[in-house]
Amino acid sequence: MTSAPTANLTLLSANSLTWYQSSERAERGFCRICGGNLFWKPHAEDRIAITAGTLDTPTKLRLIEHIFVADKSDYYEIHDDLPQKPQWM
Repeated sequence: MTSAPTANLTLLSANSLTWYQSSERAERGFCRICGGNLFWKPHAEDRIAITAGTLDTPTKLRLIEHIFVADKSDYYEIHDDLPQKPQWM
């Protein structure tokens, strides 16, 4: 995932975008045609998380940390010196 201020996100088309209230804290944006997970938007913040794999290249994104490391499977190995967080926060 990556994130940006909501005002900095420009959608070329939102025809297939649908929002789902996934919790009291946030909603998720999906493609209603294929079911792809696209966005996560917290209600209390003016930012939107974007599923990085949905962005056209070149994205110019760089990893800054690993999250949910306590829940990673045995086949997933981390070979860099970036911070590793056991959970989200």
